Amino acid sequence: MARDTAIVRDQVAAMTAARQVAIVVGASLFVALCARLSLPLPFTPVPLTLANFGVLVVWLLLGSKRGFAALALYLAQGAAGLPVFSPAGLGGIAQLLGPTGGYLLAYPLAAFIAGYIAERGAGKFGRFLVAALAAEVVIFAGGLAWLMVLTHGATQAMTFGLYPFIFAEVIKIAAAAGVGTKIKL
Repeated sequence: MARDTAIVRDQVAAMTAARQVAIVVGASLFVALCARLSLPLPFTPVPLTLANFGVLVVWLLLGSKRGFAALALYLAQGAAGLPVFSPAGLGGIAQLLGPTGGYLLAYPLAAFIAGYIAERGAGKFGRFLVAALAAEVVIFAGGLAWLMVLTHGATQAMTFGLYPFIFAEVIKIAAAAGVGTKIKL
């Protein structure tokens, strides 16, 4: 009887682990799909994509640890050459070293921060809004820091990587907070 109970417990643990892996892989693929929805802008090397929205939704739904894992997996998939990044870039490692590299590399840290904030208490729109805003600050800090290295100046980096995106990011933050409030994985 005790042996049967141990077998059932092991099977349940294996199914739970497989479910968690499937959720993390699925989340990385969701971000990849969002990144493919991209609009190149003629005045900046940084395209307008839905990737940040996908990232925000993943963080808010999965929490800090699984969100971090999903975004680290997303970066590994892209670095390996899988077509998960925006089609506006070169793909692979070159994309991580190009104009969008700072944004991309900030995703796992921002995921952890947003997930951490979102995990603290019941899923309330206000908390998710703050979590999404904090994540966007981290993403844009990483992106702008890297753009400053590439452009040799803060003014050009802001012109290329911040000003054209503010309105769209506000919409993404609100939409992600709304989705995060309604769904929990």
